[in-house]
Amino acid sequence: MALRNIVHEGDTVLHKHCRPVTNFDGRLAMLLDDMRETLAEADGVGLAAPQVGVLRRAVIVLETNVPEGEEPRVIELINPEIISSDGEQTGPEGCLSLPGRFGLVKRPMDVTVRAQDRHGNTFEVSGHELTARCFCHEIDHLEGTMFTDCALRMLSDDELETGSWQDEVEA
Repeated sequence: MALRNIVHEGDTVLHKHCRPVTNFDGRLAMLLDDMRETLAEADGVGLAAPQVGVLRRAVIVLETNVPEGEEPRVIELINPEIISSDGEQTGPEGCLSLPGRFGLVKRPMDVTVRAQDRHGNTFEVSGHELTARCFCHEIDHLEGTMFTDCALRMLSDDELETGSWQDEVEA
C-alpha cells in the first residue's frame, strides 16, 4: 500500500466524468488499498478515485454508524449507483480536495447504493446520516460534481465554530 496525493481544487480531473471499472484485478485492489491508506492518513470519511487522479468509478466510505466499542469500517463501492433515498438533512460538508472550506448542503437522510466489490460481486448497502451524506458526496465526485456545486451557501469559519448555521436550518 502507498499514500496517494489528493488532488485539490483547480485540478481539472475533479470535474470529469469517471469511466466504469471493468477489470477487477490487482491494479484495482492496489488502488483501493492505497485509497484506504490515503483516507486514514488524511483523517477523512470518504474518498473517490478522481480525488487521487484516477478517472474510474471507485469510492470508499468510512461507516461511522457502528455499535459503541466497534471500530468504523471502510465500505468499498465500485461502479456505485444510488437506488433509493429518503428523508432530508442539511448540514456542513467539506472535502479533502478543498481543505478548510465548508458549505451548507442538503442531502437525503437515508441512501441505498448498489455497487460491486473489489471482486466484481454486486451488493447493496444502506447508509444513514453521515454515511448517507458520504455516499452522495463521493458518488457526486464520479460525475465531476463538487459539493460546492450543491451547496446552498458556503460557511465562514465563525459559523462553523459557533454552529450558528443551525439556526438557519431549523427555521
